Amino acid sequence: MTIAKADFIEGMAKGMAVLESFDTERQRLNATLAADRAGITRAAARRHLLTLAHLGYLETDGSYFWLSSKVLRFSGSYLASSRIPRAIQPTLNRLAIQVQESFSAVVLDADEVVIVARSGNDKHTNPSGAGRVIAYGLHLGARLPAHATSTGQVLLAAQPVQVFRTWMQGRHLSRLTPGTVTEPAAFRALIKQIRKDDFCLASQTHEIGVHALAVPLRNAQGQTVAALNVVTSQSRVSPAAMVRDLLPVLFDAARELRPLL
Repeated sequence: MTIAKADFIEGMAKGMAVLESFDTERQRLNATLAADRAGITRAAARRHLLTLAHLGYLETDGSYFWLSSKVLRFSGSYLASSRIPRAIQPTLNRLAIQVQESFSAVVLDADEVVIVARSGNDKHTNPSGAGRVIAYGLHLGARLPAHATSTGQVLLAAQPVQVFRTWMQGRHLSRLTPGTVTEPAAFRALIKQIRKDDFCLASQTHEIGVHALAVPLRNAQGQTVAALNVVTSQSRVSPAAMVRDLLPVLFDAARELRPLL
């Protein structure tokens, strides 16, 4: 969304940039680190950090700052009010019981995917608790690099060709594992193939020993609004077996969910 310059509140944008500077790599920041990550001056970063701490969104020891539980108000409100998580959750739980694997639904946010729903991992969805793989970072609200994940690649393939070309311009694709595709031409070819196949099998591209299979989730108008995937370990299921046995399950679930999205 674009707005008129007169309607843009620069101070709010800077404050949000400071808040977004905190992630799994850097849980604690001082003014210098926050300034570098948010792209603002140290003095401005300090004021924003102090203000966010005063409002209760950050905690501090006087030098370093870290997120407080109050930031969960935003995610809690989204999960409670957004149609996608509420519509998808029952299906994810059923799939987990049906095939005893881990399922997630994600949406694309710039160069990352965000997990907005995932199958439960308790006795209600997996009585034995045995065998199911939980890859690193696969928790509700987790943000993962789009280029290295099955869901991210599916969502990038769903974009109009020109939008994807713009996304690729000047982009550095970081290598997470030996299997991560980072060369631009090869990545473009990969996305083109996924667009043709309408699914993505990502074998050890985000984490060693983990396979993931994803399909797009479309609404009744045919627009891709999210992606659904299943994650398993190399020792449990081969990539070929995933495509043979689990891809039909994902496609059936996607068809089932379409009227609800």
